[in-house]
Amino acid sequence: MKDQLEALVLQMYKSNILYSEAVREFKKRFILTVLEENRGNQCKAARELGMHRNTLSRTMQELKIDVRSLRAGVKRPPRSARPFSLDRKQVR
Repeated sequence: MKDQLEALVLQMYKSNILYSEAVREFKKRFILTVLEENRGNQCKAARELGMHRNTLSRTMQELKIDVRSLRAGVKRPPRSARPFSLDRKQVR
């Protein structure tokens, strides 16, 4: 993996990509990969990235990452279809 990273860095350098652009692109790709692995779930992704969920959300806004496309078709089932759990406190 180290060799691949070094080759990528050399390629970016030879393409005259600025450091700030390279860092931004790396952050964006890294975060997108983790979000994709977690099907757009920001809480799980933030945990795996070792950052707070709010920090992840703010970084996503800065990098213009739209999580809606990662969640395509993934919706919570209606309450009637969810398994009943006795652990949770019932709200009355």
